Amino acid sequence: MGDGVDMLRRAKTAEAASAVPPWRLTRTLAAALGLLIVAAIWFTVGLLHPTPPVLGWLPLLVTVPLAGVTSWQAAKNGRAFWRYISVGIVLVGLGAAANAYDYFSGTEQGQRISGMTATVYTSGLVVMLLGLLLIPGARRTRIEWARFGLDIATVIVTVLAFSWHVFYPRWESWLGGTVTGSAAGLTVVAAGFICVFAFIKVAFTGTGPIDRRALHLLALTGALGAGGGALAPPLASRPYLNSGHVLLPGTCLLVCLAADRQRRATRAGDVLPRPAPRRLSLMPYAAVLATGALLMFSAATHDADLVVTAAASVTVTLLVAARQLIALRDNALLLDNLDARGRELAHQATHDALTGLPNRTVLIREIADALAQQPFPAFSVALVDLDDFKEINDDLGHAVGDALLIAVAERITAQLPAGGTAVRLGGDEYALLLRGDSTSTLTAVATHLRRPVRADGHELVVEASIGLAQARPGDTAQELLRRADVAMYEAKGRGKGRQVVHDMAMDQRTAEQARLSAELRAALDTGQLHLLYQPIVEMPHGELYGVEALVRWAHPERGPIGPALFIPAAERTGLIVPLGMWILEEACRQAVRWRDELGDAAPRTVTVNVSARQLREAGFADEVATVLRRTGLPAQVLTVEVTETTVFDGGTALEELRAVAALGVTIALDDFGTGHSSLGLLRSCPADILKIDKSFVDDVTDGGQQAVVVAALIRICDGMRLRAVAEGVETAEQAAELHRLGYRFAQGYHFGRPMSAAAIATYRPLSVERPFAA
Repeated sequence: MGDGVDMLRRAKTAEAASAVPPWRLTRTLAAALGLLIVAAIWFTVGLLHPTPPVLGWLPLLVTVPLAGVTSWQAAKNGRAFWRYISVGIVLVGLGAAANAYDYFSGTEQGQRISGMTATVYTSGLVVMLLGLLLIPGARRTRIEWARFGLDIATVIVTVLAFSWHVFYPRWESWLGGTVTGSAAGLTVVAAGFICVFAFIKVAFTGTGPIDRRALHLLALTGALGAGGGALAPPLASRPYLNSGHVLLPGTCLLVCLAADRQRRATRAGDVLPRPAPRRLSLMPYAAVLATGALLMFSAATHDADLVVTAAASVTVTLLVAARQLIALRDNALLLDNLDARGRELAHQATHDALTGLPNRTVLIREIADALAQQPFPAFSVALVDLDDFKEINDDLGHAVGDALLIAVAERITAQLPAGGTAVRLGGDEYALLLRGDSTSTLTAVATHLRRPVRADGHELVVEASIGLAQARPGDTAQELLRRADVAMYEAKGRGKGRQVVHDMAMDQRTAEQARLSAELRAALDTGQLHLLYQPIVEMPHGELYGVEALVRWAHPERGPIGPALFIPAAERTGLIVPLGMWILEEACRQAVRWRDELGDAAPRTVTVNVSARQLREAGFADEVATVLRRTGLPAQVLTVEVTETTVFDGGTALEELRAVAALGVTIALDDFGTGHSSLGLLRSCPADILKIDKSFVDDVTDGGQQAVVVAALIRICDGMRLRAVAEGVETAEQAAELHRLGYRFAQGYHFGRPMSAAAIATYRPLSVERPFAA
């Protein structure tokens, strides 16, 4: 998944390491420790007084099987390395048994071992070495393998040199002149090699699925093996003792401790592979130093010329090694800096700088990976878009907006189930990759987001429109995101704070809206749009007071297209802004023509509907002023009509509306009673006219609850000096009842359907008593 995912894995690795249960003394560890203590006490007694040889070998009958079984149990969950350790320790135990047989059968005496015993010992070490080699680690190039081989060769030569110098000349004096010591020397070399190699393995590569601390404990077993070989000659005077009496129980205890550490790490969570840190290998330089010291020690017993030559050789070697060490250290620091910068750049390329969430690149990658799985998994993608975020940014500033985006990211992440992914796509839009059942997760996210958010000192209430798309075989990442995007816009179209699951009907509607949007753009340019005007009358005499401008579309192929079809498409695509300005200017020009042609009989006001999208555009009031100036229409003749939901949340929309009112334009609040219906809005919004929604007017003659609301609203309007206009009046009875309640202005089919500008010029007053003739 790239460097960003690698960083996530490293974080999980660190978390898993910190979550490893604490060490405790289990029965297995207690048994191994107890046997080591018994063996150590018995060995110490043997150093002081002769002891029965058989008692020294007895603890091995328990410790070796105990370590073997413990290692085998640690091999569960696919960690085959521990099986090699189990087999290796059992073979070492068999070597100890062969060693005991050599002693008691008289084949060999004291510390001497037969060729067969040495072979068994060595085979156990080789099996452990093979297990170490098979640990999944970092990938090596040929050059790295060559360097690795040279390091090992250097170590082997150094160990052989020391073994030769320290032990070989003294074998006969220590062991009575009967044993060459070749087998014991091989054991010392092999044990030293396995010890050093284990440390090199840990330093050179990653530990793969093996716990790093467990590998450190295993490395100490090699040190004990080397120690066993070194103790053999000094114990030659005590044939009843063997170094394996105490060292082998110690080795088994270390193996048990390592296996216990592995099991605890596994229970805390799988140990994830991690790359080894780049460390400078000091082993070859230590070997050079040790060999040089050995050369000096050997030369000290010969003439001065050899001493000087050896000293010069060692000095030159040390200088070259020091120079190389400095150069390599500089290179290592440079590479570390480059790696750190590379990781930083890779993280920036795959993560959002503000919230720290992964970005679209990671989401596309993870969706593609999920789509490629077999069998096909159940998962979905959700798009989360914050409602009215632009207003928060515009009104409170970008610092508050950024703080809100961070808080929302934290809340979404907190509700994310295991295996899910949350990303920020940009702006106020987030995406979720959810596996399995996603409904409960989306409900939790939406509920959590609705709680007040503290952002840079402001307490905000956030709602989000969420669209969900289920993955299907054959999908692509882009197609899945497209369907989620369609569902999200469907949620926005249904109102704020909605969750919608994608279905095929949405695609059909989206395609139709896309086609309508393209054709609407052409309609604006080719004159396919025109305005009709619905009369607003003054009761009871029914004289024309004003008109409301309503846009209509005469499609050249489809015929008339109603605003219920093309206005939502215009809202979604942003075409509502140029369309709204065209309507405004066309209505203002027509009002000027009426005033020129009809004089005092012209409509006293012309009402133009303005959408929320238009009011959210900064500078809307300036555009209105420009239109009034260009057409010559007095500001008091124009009425701008908005819905209560448009300005309920305040922000830019309310500020622009106040600026429009400051021009002298009349403000009408449309569909009052169907939205938030806050009386406080009547105080904050610069409304002059309150338009009562048709849903209340329909039942006004029944004397029920709707009539009570209508009666209450006229009293509110009178008290707040607002002009009340009843909408949707379709019968004379409704008109009469509204007049009786106190309404003086109305519009509806009873007084006139939307009509042309020419029809408005010849409009005849219609009183409330006369029935309307269609």
